[in-house]
Amino acid sequence: MDNNKLFNISGKVAVITGGGGVLCGEMARALSKCGVKVAILDLRENIALEIADEIIKHGGKAVGLACDVLNKKSIEKASVKILKLFGRVDILVNGAGGNSPKATTAKETLEPEDLKEIDVPGSFFDMDQEAVQFVFNLNFLGTLLPTQVFAKIMSSNVDGGTIINVSSMNAFRPLTKIPAYSAAKAAVSNFTQWLATHLAPVNIRVNAVAPGFFLTDQNRFLLTDEKTGKLTPRGETILKHTPMRRFGDPADLIGSLIWLVSPASEFVTGVVVPVDGGFSAFSGV
Repeated sequence: MDNNKLFNISGKVAVITGGGGVLCGEMARALSKCGVKVAILDLRENIALEIADEIIKHGGKAVGLACDVLNKKSIEKASVKILKLFGRVDILVNGAGGNSPKATTAKETLEPEDLKEIDVPGSFFDMDQEAVQFVFNLNFLGTLLPTQVFAKIMSSNVDGGTIINVSSMNAFRPLTKIPAYSAAKAAVSNFTQWLATHLAPVNIRVNAVAPGFFLTDQNRFLLTDEKTGKLTPRGETILKHTPMRRFGDPADLIGSLIWLVSPASEFVTGVVVPVDGGFSAFSGV
């Protein structure tokens, strides 16, 4: 293949769920700079519109749409508007996801002395069932439902399409305090492999990126002190276990993203790519 065409994705149409978030907003901007028409889907329509307007002002083509990834009719409604405006869909980035403070534990481990307390706040035994269900639904169903809608559209493309799911370091090794999020992201990784096998005959590739530790709206409360802005003990531990000694910047995801949606990776499907500063390679010793 001509090296000049390896990463050429100009003219493609990408749909990004959770596109109003820190990481996916950066993905939308980056894809636009590559000549991709971008549909930014987010529950917060105003944020989606802001990012779309920003892209348009810089000469790109984009649309911001309100979309609830847990409501298939909402996704289908968005797909109709996207097809009317852009005519096709080539790329789907399933970026919607997140955690909930109510689905976390206050302590990393259960100690014998904890058993003496009754109704300890933040205990695993009292974790809110609805919060756990919400986290699982948002991350797993929020990946499955948009895939049902947009993969069906892609399947009619002669050249198929590409799907990028967003997994996490938690899928490789579950982190303390966040059992619901870890389990949900493990499901996303497993689903990525299943879907890659299922859709390969219709020329749809499915891969995932697994970000390491990036400061986002979802995890900021765990990694930094809300009042001082300084790192929490947990944040400090993470950096000590990250060989590159820093949190990720949203731009750090772009190289892997463009590789996975471009002809350069045309024989790559069913993989989960860590983008983590070496976190998954470090044993802690």
